[in-house]
Amino acid sequence: MAAASLRPVSGKVTFPMVTEAVWKRPVPGVDDTEEGGMHADEIQKVLEAAGLIFASKSRLGNESGDQLRFTTGEIVNVFDTGTVGVQGKNPAKVRQILGVDQSGVPQAAARWAGRNVFVVYGHDGDARTQLEAMLRRWHLEPLILDQLPSEGQTLIEKLERYSNDDVRFAVVLATPDDEGYARSREDEKKFRARQNVVLELGLMLAKLGRPRVAILLKDQDQMERPSDIQGLIYLPFRDNVEEIRLALAKEMNKQGLAIDLARV
Repeated sequence: MAAASLRPVSGKVTFPMVTEAVWKRPVPGVDDTEEGGMHADEIQKVLEAAGLIFASKSRLGNESGDQLRFTTGEIVNVFDTGTVGVQGKNPAKVRQILGVDQSGVPQAAARWAGRNVFVVYGHDGDARTQLEAMLRRWHLEPLILDQLPSEGQTLIEKLERYSNDDVRFAVVLATPDDEGYARSREDEKKFRARQNVVLELGLMLAKLGRPRVAILLKDQDQMERPSDIQGLIYLPFRDNVEEIRLALAKEMNKQGLAIDLARV
């Protein structure tokens, strides 16, 4: 899926106290206008989906656009030209959600412009099918390795190729496919994820960072966790991935993937 394009807006923004760089950028899955402009109502929905609580909307004093205010102090100026300026509290959080880079270098925002989600999985085909259907329902593009062309590449080369900068989030299905225990501790035998799943989990953590990787842990009472590192996102389920759909959608929303929680 092609990433949304970004381009600097020519000229200067004259509205007072707006210091952040302003970029014209479509919101994937929300803004489908020909020019790719961002409208106030659409920006409001994206930020509300990410957990911000809307307070008020008013016209700017010079009639150049709308100002959105949120209860925790965030302020977003949405200009009639389709550009956006961020001020108030938590500007970094708002910029991350909207894909606006404070430094004015578009590559950082472009990196997260698509809606590709890398799916790591083992031998549980039903869980993988459930996850794929759920992600597509949210207008996301699941990248499932065995559905992608190999073009003569080895498995590790294919993995490196498709886990690139177009990937915004990774979901790891940790299902009870293997059994294992410490040496001489057979009485402590537990189910565990496949070793390739653990390897790919580590790769996703290195590439995307902990906040952008969710581990869906099936039958957690019987499962050995792939890692005892603190701070990883574990979402346990028992029979069906749909059990954790709301929790997963919230984690994705935090990272700027706009999902309408009312429709999850």
